[in-house]
Amino acid sequence: MAMSDARFEDGGAKPMALRALDQDDLKVISTLTQDAVFPITEMTWDRKKRRFALLINRFRWEEGARVGDHPPERVQSVLVIEDAMAVASQGIDLADKDTVLSLLALDWEAGEEGTGRITLVLAGDGAVAVDVECLEVTLRDVTRPYYAPSGKVPGHGP
Repeated sequence: MAMSDARFEDGGAKPMALRALDQDDLKVISTLTQDAVFPITEMTWDRKKRRFALLINRFRWEEGARVGDHPPERVQSVLVIEDAMAVASQGIDLADKDTVLSLLALDWEAGEEGTGRITLVLAGDGAVAVDVECLEVTLRDVTRPYYAPSGKVPGHGP
């Protein structure tokens, strides 16, 4: 019998798949990605395709925050910002490949004629700013949920 990786569909919960096309939509994705952690090496910008992407380990606020339901969970998700024209970072050392970052929020600052800046606010005063031609962000779970290694719900909540 051949071994295969578990698929999200084999579990009871459904994978998250969302798209933000305006500021209100982005607030939802920001809430769902609050307290996500990711190695700095999982942050990529494809200049040619104008796509900035992260593979994050997000806390499942939609499931894991319910007291007494089951132990808190995380899931690996892909967060993609489309139409990325420029990317800049502050307060993080991109050369330190062992760095693990914690995402606190996604902020939107509108520019002229639909352009703007999405800022990934990171713990420890770090930030990544992505200048975009228009707001289009997707969040898609790509693994089955797993129990949060800490066994705890982040104290501040979404």
